[in-house]
Amino acid sequence: MFDFSKREKILLGLLLVLIISVISISYYAFFRKEPEIAFKLQDEPAIPVAASKVEAEKIVVHVAGAVKNPGVYTLDEGKRVKDAIEIAGGALPEADLLRLNLAQKIHDEDKLYVPKIGETPEQLEQANESYGATVGISSKSDGKVNINTADETELIQLPGIGPATAQKIIDYRTTNGFFKSIEDIKKVSGIGDKKFEQLKDKIRVK
Repeated sequence: MFDFSKREKILLGLLLVLIISVISISYYAFFRKEPEIAFKLQDEPAIPVAASKVEAEKIVVHVAGAVKNPGVYTLDEGKRVKDAIEIAGGALPEADLLRLNLAQKIHDEDKLYVPKIGETPEQLEQANESYGATVGISSKSDGKVNINTADETELIQLPGIGPATAQKIIDYRTTNGFFKSIEDIKKVSGIGDKKFEQLKDKIRVK
């Protein structure tokens, strides 16, 4: 038996602790598993790139009159009168396309009436009443703006009519129906006698 002094026992104890520490550290360094997060990052599926082109919104319109297949159709938002006529099978030979604004945009719930050659203003007005908010009928065939069918783009070309007043005209006829005479436009807020004098030779109701 070795007879160690107290000092030697302390030194041996410290040496033993040191050896155990070295072994533990070595084992941890060489045999420990890689962190689980490394595998997760490596195996993580790629994030799909969002589609660069957003699908166009859809609108529903009613196409009537001189077209091959009158009916209700679904179109992409931003389409124009000519597109609505095409999706309805195209215009009939008797269609009077010169009376239409083929470049006019259509909107959801619009109703497009394609007139026939020879239809009178009275017949067109009757068609408007039958089909509701008709779009696409030109309001300048005689050089005057038809305040019963003109859209905002046509109305703001009148003297003294800006976008706000044009919208008031449209809102008025939506609420109260068509103007019976050109003087009725004075019932629209913002249009008085002075402004009417500027308008009376440039507007019509049929």
